[in-house]
Amino acid sequence: MKPAPLLVYTVLRLLAFLVPLAILWFFFPIFREFWWLAAIFAALIGASISLLFLRAPLSGASTQLHERRRQRTSAGQTDAEAEDQAIDGDDRR
Repeated sequence: MKPAPLLVYTVLRLLAFLVPLAILWFFFPIFREFWWLAAIFAALIGASISLLFLRAPLSGASTQLHERRRQRTSAGQTDAEAEDQAIDGDDRR
């Protein structure tokens, strides 16, 4: 069974933030005092990593979201068309 693309992308994105944060925190003592600065740098590093290396998981996740949205819209459209036909059929009688 293949994992959901959105879950894979979310986990990879979290790792792209948490791993640099842990490295900055444990190997550079100044960031233990200025934790907020470590978080900012980790966010910048994580954003860079995700832009460079996570293109395929992002594409898979966005494709899955698009398909879900299209299915919901088409199902809603089918319901609306059925209601229109029912109303039009009642007017003819």
